[in-house]
Amino acid sequence: MTTRRIGPWGTAVRIVIGVWLAGSVVIGHATRGWHPLAWLLGLVVFPALALGWQWWRARRTPAPLRATGIAGHAVNISVFFALYLTWWYAPPIDVLSDAALLFYGSSMLLAAARGYAGCEVLALSNWLLHRHDQIGCMPFWPIDALETRHRSAEVRDAG
Repeated sequence: MTTRRIGPWGTAVRIVIGVWLAGSVVIGHATRGWHPLAWLLGLVVFPALALGWQWWRARRTPAPLRATGIAGHAVNISVFFALYLTWWYAPPIDVLSDAALLFYGSSMLLAAARGYAGCEVLALSNWLLHRHDQIGCMPFWPIDALETRHRSAEVRDAG
């Protein structure tokens, strides 16, 4: 069993946001028509690309990835918005918007279930490759930091 690196608040926030992101696609497709390409991209292609990149990176540099500073947060949020906003700036490929919501949403749910800290985009590759790599994720950073500080204080007080 994996040691949980997030507490109850980090878990809850990942579940809420994951359900919100993926659920918005489910509701949208239920009311306006199902678009299988978004599901294929979001649940198969994007996770396969992340897994392939992490596998390649881990073979070249076995040390855990820790891109949790401002640059890691900025790159992650930029990639998300670049994919999500395709409906606005590149309508011919707007399927990437729903695919991004499905990928990020389902990854958040897996991260919540597995107790992964940091960014959810590596949840599947961390699980399958038995790693604990992290990329910064702005919505979760303050919650994870507070819970880590609280757990550290409990350990000090118990010792």
